[in-house]
Amino acid sequence: MEDLDKIEAGRKSDRLGLSKQERKRIEVEESLETLSHYLDGLFRIPGTGWRFGLDSLIGLIPNVGDISTSLVSFYILIAGVRYGVPKITLVRMAFNIGAIPFVGDAFDFFWKANQQNMDLIRERGAGRGKGTTGDWIFVTLIILVLMGLLLGSIFISLFILWYLVYQLGQLLG
Repeated sequence: MEDLDKIEAGRKSDRLGLSKQERKRIEVEESLETLSHYLDGLFRIPGTGWRFGLDSLIGLIPNVGDISTSLVSFYILIAGVRYGVPKITLVRMAFNIGAIPFVGDAFDFFWKANQQNMDLIRERGAGRGKGTTGDWIFVTLIILVLMGLLLGSIFISLFILWYLVYQLGQLLG
């Protein structure tokens, strides 16, 4: 009887066609996959394997681009809570999002934070609907810190722009 159970279990895994490692990965909503693809891999440079997405293009618009792409990236971060990703992984996901404003928009082309975050959700998530109240509070604090960094970088860029215009006015006037 025990041998029959083993054979049946083997047939099930063969039907699925998945290795043990692949079965471990969490299945993620198709809409999140599509969003990640649009942000990080929508366009391909002909003759190369390089891909880039709307995150790289929209990010080139000063301030507005960073805000809009960050808000969409926050949605993927929140999905990490919905899928029960551990807090340390949420921090790593936040770092993927937050490192970019300081390094530059060219970095978006190579970093692909949203695809990395989707991989983290698939690899480390516990399953849909597994987030606790503590996880929601934690991710809210992370988003507030990231928003503070984003608004701080916008303030600094506007200050530099104002200073340049002021100095130009002093030079011409």
